[in-house]
Amino acid sequence: MICKSVAAGALCALAWVNASAANSSYASVTGASKLEFTGIQAGAEFRGTFHAYTAAVDFDPAALDRARIDVQIQLASVDTLDKDRDQTIRGPGIFDLAHFPTAHYTTRNIVKSGSGYSAIGSLTLRGVTKDVPISFQWVPSGQSAKLVGTAQLKRLDFGAGQGDWKSTEWIADSVKIAFALVLNPKPMP
Repeated sequence: MICKSVAAGALCALAWVNASAANSSYASVTGASKLEFTGIQAGAEFRGTFHAYTAAVDFDPAALDRARIDVQIQLASVDTLDKDRDQTIRGPGIFDLAHFPTAHYTTRNIVKSGSGYSAIGSLTLRGVTKDVPISFQWVPSGQSAKLVGTAQLKRLDFGAGQGDWKSTEWIADSVKIAFALVLNPKPMP
């Protein structure tokens, strides 16, 4: 489209900005995305997956000042392939689903790093909010994209370990997070 007047030029610029913004807002694709964690129990690694979560991502590599990742996790969807362990994790000593059914992560600063991107964001878990940095790769694919990354946190910083589970003798404090979010553009309102 050719914009010949100043007014038409302003309208063209506004249309281009709106089109760019539409192409930078994404939502995770349920079933195609993964959100996993790795912990250590009795000296052995175990892996867990969250099956129910939503991720809203606003990302344009040319406009990192406006980039944002927002993830809501339904903690009851935790699955470590061990029913007894899952029941314990959902219980009052770890996640305490009766009082804290969700976790929420949102970034406030995303920057380019040597191998991709890094971000500082706030994780709220069990009513405690703490900063958790993440590292990730942005992989565009046509109109869609994939956001693949990692993080690490200490469960006791969030109170995820009460009573017998506060000790690190059987369950390590450190937890590794891995995610691979398949993202489709959000429909325009």
